[in-house]
Amino acid sequence: MEKRLREKLPLGGFNDVSPIDSARQKAVRGTGNRSTELRLRAGLVRAGVAGWKVRPKPMRGNPDFVFLEQKIAVFVDGCFWHGCPSCGHVPSKNRAFWEAKLQRNRERDRAATADLTEKGFLVLRFWEHELRDDLGNCLNRIRVALTTRTRSGCKTSDWL
Repeated sequence: MEKRLREKLPLGGFNDVSPIDSARQKAVRGTGNRSTELRLRAGLVRAGVAGWKVRPKPMRGNPDFVFLEQKIAVFVDGCFWHGCPSCGHVPSKNRAFWEAKLQRNRERDRAATADLTEKGFLVLRFWEHELRDDLGNCLNRIRVALTTRTRSGCKTSDWL
């Protein structure tokens, strides 16, 4: 954990976190979440959208899906972890820590988007609630981007 986040916790650590809260946080998966990556992955397969790779390395920000030929990076952001303005929230327990943690996540997202854009990638970001509420619209945005980038003759050279 980053030192500046640890400093935001009472007593400099997770000493006052209940075992129930601790177990809940340990259960959160960084990849392969059913409400995010797996939902979009299933949608791409059902829609017959091909040409994507899951989390290819090394790429700044570790996009969830990448269409290398068209240079499109797709991120699926969990509403809590990335601070969704419409449905994200900051827990009341250890509030200073969580505010700093979520702010750092948003900063990292912006830096990854800027870096990939500078390298010629089109970056698409979807909120968890967008996938839940209107997966079809998310898939259409990807299809339009693929069509546009394919027609423009986008190539993958020098993407790293």
